[in-house]
Amino acid sequence: MSTRSCPCGLPEAYEACCGRFHSGAAAAPTAERLMRSRYCAFVRREGAYLLRTWHPRTRPERLDLDPRTRWTGLEILETSDGSAFHSTGTVTFRASYRGGSLHERSRFERVDGAWVYVDGEFLD
Repeated sequence: MSTRSCPCGLPEAYEACCGRFHSGAAAAPTAERLMRSRYCAFVRREGAYLLRTWHPRTRPERLDLDPRTRWTGLEILETSDGSAFHSTGTVTFRASYRGGSLHERSRFERVDGAWVYVDGEFLD
């Protein structure tokens, strides 16, 4: 078992953090945790998890992850709603990769009680 911190930026080991969401052992309890777990899935190229946590209305048929992309960090800039008491939420973040960064405001909704990614608006 690895003791390295999770790529999502939280101080927990991957297995205790996003790994349990990726394996299906638990569901992300908030929109922010889902966003962090999806970033981690991009880092680890967990395409099946990304598709599973994408809203059925906006989910692509397939996802091609570029193996050359090296994600280097995640910064949560702002969250709105997205807790256990909400049905929607937004997370604004900056995800860095070797050679640049992605600044996005992502929208999330609950579908059958589980948080899913709806879409995002690129900022900057």
